Amino acid sequence: MNQQDQSILEKLHSETALMPWKDLQRFFAQGNLLYVDASLNLVQSAAWFADDVVDQLAPHIESKAIAEPNNEQARNWYENDSQLWAVVVAPYVLVQEQKR
Repeated sequence: MNQQDQSILEKLHSETALMPWKDLQRFFAQGNLLYVDASLNLVQSAAWFADDVVDQLAPHIESKAIAEPNNEQARNWYENDSQLWAVVVAPYVLVQEQKR
């Protein structure tokens, strides 16, 4: 990993926050929210988007490990008043459920 990659990871990590679903719903409604499966690192996934590293993203998008949440997920997050880890990589907001 080079200095620039490390810098992007540090920047994205500092911009990651735990947010209530109710604050994230509008991004879901706009189609700008992507769910990152717990098997992936949220910040690393965001860095791939920031750097447009298609060869790293493609397999995860194809396997649905990175995908738009479905309506059932959104409903569950709403009903459970969920808090999700979130990071912005315009135009997307990437979210991940808290690990237990």
